[in-house]
Parts: sequence; structure tokens; C-alpha cells
Amino acid sequence: MREPVVGKPLDRIDGRLKVTGGAKYAAEYIVGTAAHAVLITSTIAKGRVRSMDTSAAERASGVIKVLTPFNAPKLPGAPRPGPQPTAASGAQGGQAGQGGQSASGGQGAQGPAARGAVAMRIPTLLQDDVVRYNGQPIGLVVADTFEHAMAGAALVRVRYDGEKPTLDMASAPLNPPESVRPLGGERLSRRGDVERGLADAAVRIDQTYTTPLENHNPMEVHSTVATWEGDALTLYESTQGLFSVRNTVARHFGLAPDKVKVVAYFTGGGFGSKGGPWSHESLAAMAAREVGRPVKLVLTRRQMFGPVGGRPMTVQRVTLGATRDGTLTAIRHHSTSSTSTIEDWVEPAAAQTRMLYATPNLETQYDLKRLNVGSPTFQRAPGESTGTFALESAMDELAYALRMDPVALRLKNYAERDPENGRPWSSKKLRECYASGAERFGWSRRAIEPRSMRDGRWLVGWGMATATYPARTSQAASVARMLPDGRAWVRAGSQEIGTGTYTVMTQIAADALGIGQEHVRFELGTTEMPENPASTGSVTAASTGSAVNAAATALRQRLVQMAVADAASPLHGAAEVDVRVADGRMSLASDSSRGETYAALIARSGSQPVEVTVTNRLGPEQQQYSMHAFGAVFTEVRVDEELGLVRVPRVVTAHAVGRVLNEKTARSQIHGGVVWGIGMALEEETLIDPRSGRYVNADLAEYHVPVNADVGTIDVAFIDEPDAVVNRVGVKGCGEIGITGVAASIANAVWHATGRRMRDLPIRVERVMSDDR
Repeated sequence: MREPVVGKPLDRIDGRLKVTGGAKYAAEYIVGTAAHAVLITSTIAKGRVRSMDTSAAERASGVIKVLTPFNAPKLPGAPRPGPQPTAASGAQGGQAGQGGQSASGGQGAQGPAARGAVAMRIPTLLQDDVVRYNGQPIGLVVADTFEHAMAGAALVRVRYDGEKPTLDMASAPLNPPESVRPLGGERLSRRGDVERGLADAAVRIDQTYTTPLENHNPMEVHSTVATWEGDALTLYESTQGLFSVRNTVARHFGLAPDKVKVVAYFTGGGFGSKGGPWSHESLAAMAAREVGRPVKLVLTRRQMFGPVGGRPMTVQRVTLGATRDGTLTAIRHHSTSSTSTIEDWVEPAAAQTRMLYATPNLETQYDLKRLNVGSPTFQRAPGESTGTFALESAMDELAYALRMDPVALRLKNYAERDPENGRPWSSKKLRECYASGAERFGWSRRAIEPRSMRDGRWLVGWGMATATYPARTSQAASVARMLPDGRAWVRAGSQEIGTGTYTVMTQIAADALGIGQEHVRFELGTTEMPENPASTGSVTAASTGSAVNAAATALRQRLVQMAVADAASPLHGAAEVDVRVADGRMSLASDSSRGETYAALIARSGSQPVEVTVTNRLGPEQQQYSMHAFGAVFTEVRVDEELGLVRVPRVVTAHAVGRVLNEKTARSQIHGGVVWGIGMALEEETLIDPRSGRYVNADLAEYHVPVNADVGTIDVAFIDEPDAVVNRVGVKGCGEIGITGVAASIANAVWHATGRRMRDLPIRVERVMSDDR
């Protein structure tokens, strides 16, 4: 009998396809005589398009059509312009209402109704002449080749009636409070009496921490191939959310959702930017209908800045009060984030503050400032990545003020239940994360005083921080079919965004059916398959995994029922509960010689496949428990005292993320999160020209991300954490948590090395060399 394959470090099933070029991404689809489209984008940040001279472009070689706000067809379901609040949605599967962007979860998991879903109301569909940010799509050139489309776009002459844009976060006015509707809670939350708690504190920390605009920059840029057959539309799309794209594009064109098919078998990274639709999907469909042939639209790298979102700026003031022994008496966390004039997106940076540490008195508040920039969106661990930087930096400052070990301070304020709602945790092994990480790192050898550790010309610093992220699950569905030869075919309308979904779903199905993984074919990637949520918020393994497990389990039960009811079966008359399945063979637990294979049963029953479809719905436990993943991050930095250079030779992490479905792919996710955290701490920042609103470093030459030389040793440990409550497969997801806490851990290590506190990201050389401590 084989051992279960769930948890094993299996190689990626789609790995060979990817490294040999066999995996087909959106822009690689060849559909008929496809034309090529290129966006024309604005060169001002605020105003109106007065005119667009397209005559030279229309005469250019290969150009088929030029679409502008003055000749584009009106879309019956185009969203209304102007700032829009985030919108909650009760739609199943993580689909949003108004604009189709999906987000799921919240405190205790959960689904879109619990946390809400942001509606990407896209007013950049050439439906008006208003310019709201520099780089906004204002036209589209369609030509026979990509090169001709690019040349044609360069020939369009645009005249504007420009206005002075709002680009400075510091001077921009605050939004009205009623427009601030964060994902996962209210604008203002309180428990206890914060002022009294601060008054009772022997030690207080009151500091402000800032994070900049950041952009996703996945290797695969956003791409769409659109083709019409009558009134039916097919989109070959680079997306994290098949059904959110389908629903939104259908709404724009006034179509029933089943008239739009979305295909995405592979997505080359998204990290939130592809979590829902933007302008280019509907513009590609518009162009394809206008020219009467398929159209391919691939964004340039520069167009990845603005039109498809990014992480907003945050200014976070954190106030902590504590007694001399380190007991927190109060926490106040006020976060102000930037948004666009298109929608009121709130970066939920205080989400973890509400639940991470036990304190009787707490206040969190969100505020917004509208700027003439592209709409923000989800970016890896939205809220928690920026919020843990502020909170965990402040906790480190408090530890030093108390002359207390930073780990000991966190343990002193360990929350045995969720302080926000009083619910028990479905599981929590954060203590074990601290212990494991500290031991592997050698934390006990750390000298407490800043600037007390050195290696030649390098100042050495050790820092740590807590990691956390909600464990979310959304409704999902799957179909499982047993073929006459004993192989299984399992399908779910999910996405493969590089995380190993093909592989872990195969493992789940194989164990549930009692067959080897080599006998399972798992498929995903089209809206013709059972509906699943977008791959955002670390929900895929939990949601799609639970659906696959439910479908495969139901299929096994169906086959067992067929066997015990079949007079010709060796299992006839046996109780279902007494039947075991291993290696595709059903047998009695008490007599393994009495049994038969799936294939033999199906052959005797007419050789027709047996199929079941199951929708995995959420149970009441989702509202009875608080569900979160936790971890601890320990980092060593080395700082050149003369040059201010910061290097990160090693990071040690320990995470409790429920059941690990595949040790290799899970480890890869944490590795990727840590690398991104290094970039967040030391390198990433989207710069905007304060005069024009132009993104000035909109390419991978100037927008700096970590390369191999920037990354040292990353030691990842997983804490065994069985969780029978969180979902059917016991998984909490690890795509997002890997980045949380990393930036704070690095900043805290830089303080330990230099005695200079880094409260503004990224940690640039001039900030390290500054005398401001």
C-alpha cells in the first residue's frame, strides 16, 4: 500500500512543460488571422483630451483602425466615471458585484461577503474624454502586426486641456470619512479606552512609518487575445480570476455570462495585479468586434505602471503603551493610504494590529487621500505587508525602550484568543514559530546593544518580526470522473499562477481516490469548468483544494456504493464503511483478498465513466473560529559603515500554515515572499514626476527588484499544525504570509547594526547614513 502523497515534495507536474516552452501563455495563442492592438496612453495626469489627430496613423502601413474616445462604440454596461467606494459582494466563488474584482475572507474566513470585494470600476474604456492619471489608456491602434501597431500609435497627435494634478501625499486633502470603506472591517475600530491605557503606560512609543508606491512587475505582462463568434466572446487571458474577468467583460458588453469564455491555462505571475479585470480585456474585445477579426493586446512594460494597479503609499502612525514588564496597555494604529480619483481603494494596513497582540485597549483608523495616479489594487499580502512593517517596527522600538528581548515582548503579549472578536483560534502555533526560528537562527547569541556586533568593516545586525495572514476559504466546485481504465480526470475552474496548483490538486485527488498520482489528470483554466474563486488572498489551496477533495471523496463513495450493490462484485453486501481503497483497488478492511479494482467494476457496469460534481460550501465553523496563519522571521544584515550599503546574508523563517500540501512548492512560496520582502525593505519604489505625474522608473532597469546577488541564505521551517476546522484539507495557504514581517525584520536588524531607526521604506543609502536616529 502506498503512503499518502499529500505533503510530499513532489516535482511540479507542469514543470517540464514550463522549462521546455510547452506551457502556453495568453499572448502565445494564435487565433485565426489575429490583428495586434497597442494602447495609446495619456501624457498628462489630469484634464481632458481636446482632440486626437489620427490621420497619419490611419494612413500608416498595416494600420486597420484607430479607436479613441471620439469614435469608440458605447458599451451598455460600462461603469460610471468618478471615485467609487469598495463594494461588498455576496456572490459566490469570490466574484465581486459591480466591477468583478474578487477578494475573499476576513477575520475567520470566509468569503467575499465577509471581507468585501473591491469593484474595479474601469472608467478608461474610451467612454469619455476625461484624463485621471498619466498613462491612462485613451486610445487603441489596431494593425496587422505588433510593429505596425506600435508605429501607428506613435503617429497619433493628442491635444489636451490640462489641469493641475494632485500628486503630493503630504498636501492632498483627506477624503470624507464616509468614503473610506476598508476591506475586512470598518474605518474605525475601538475596544477599551485607548487614552486611559496610554495614560497608565510606563513606556510609550509614538512614531510614524511610511511605505511608497510599488508595482507588481510579473515576468508575464498583462495580455489578452479576444475573438468573437457571433455574439459569443472568447478571451485568452493572463489572469488570476477567470470568472471575475468573465463576469465583468460580459457586463460591459451587456452579455449573459455564459456568452463569454475565458481561457488561462498558465499565468506568468500576477501577485494581485491580475486578480481581476482592467481596461485591456474589454478594449481588446471592443477592437476585435470593430475590426471583425481576433485581436491580441499585450501591454508594454511601461503600461504595467498605472493601468493595472500597484501598492499604494501609506503613512502609518503607531502608538504603543506598556508597563515596565512589557504588558501592552494600549495600541493605536492610524493608517492613511493613497488612492486614485477613480475609486476609493483602502490599503487595510491595520488588519493585523486588531488581532495579533493581546491588549485591552485598541484603536485603528483608516484615512484616504485621492491622487491623480492609477488605481491601487491587491499586491502580495495587501495590508499585512505594509501594516506589519509599521506594527513590528514599533514593537521593536518598544522592546528597546524596555530593554527587553523582542521575542520576549511578543510572547508577553501573546493572544490566546482573537482579541478582536473573542473567538478561539482554529489553530495557532506562533509560540512554536518563535522557538523554532530563534533556535535555527542562533538568536540567543545576539548582543542586545546596537552597534555591538561587527565583522571587519561590516556592522552586523540581527532583527526579527512576527508574520501573519488570514486563512481564507471561499466556495468552490470541482468535477471528478473515473475512466474505464482506472484513471481519474478531475477539473476545477481555477488558475495556475506559478504556485503549483496543478501539482497539489493532483496530490489531493490521488489520496482521496486511493490511487497513485500518476493515474490522476487534473485540469484547470477555463470558465467552462466548475466555478472557483480568483487566486488571490491565499485562497486557492484551501478553496479549490477543498472542492477537489470533496469531489474525489464523493466519487470514491459512489464507486464503493456501486460495488457493494452489485451482485457480481466480491464486495456485494458489504457495509460501505468497511471498504478500503488502495492503489485503485477496493477491498474489505477485514479481508483484503475480497475486493476488486475500479477498472473491473466499471467494465462490468458497461464501461461508462462515473462522474460526480461537488460544490464545497462553507460551514458554521467559519463564524465560530478565528483562522490565521502565523510565522516568525529572523534576519541578519550587514551594513558598510562608510558607504551605508545594506546586505542580507541570511533569513530564517518558521511558519505555521496548517497542513502543508507539498513541501517543495510551499517552501518555494515562502522563499518568494522573503525575496519580495527584501525588495520591499531595500529597493522597491515607484517614482512619479511631481510636475506631470509620469511614472519615471517604469521599467525593470530603473524599478529595482532583488536579483540573485542580493539574496543570501533563506532557511524555511514549517511547524506541523493539523487543523480540522479551517477547511476540508486543513490548509491555510502560504502565498502571502511569506512577505509579511520581512521588511520590519530587516529594518529592525539595520537598527541593531547601526543604531539608526529606519521608519521609511525603502531603506536607501542616504537614509542609513543620515544622522536622524
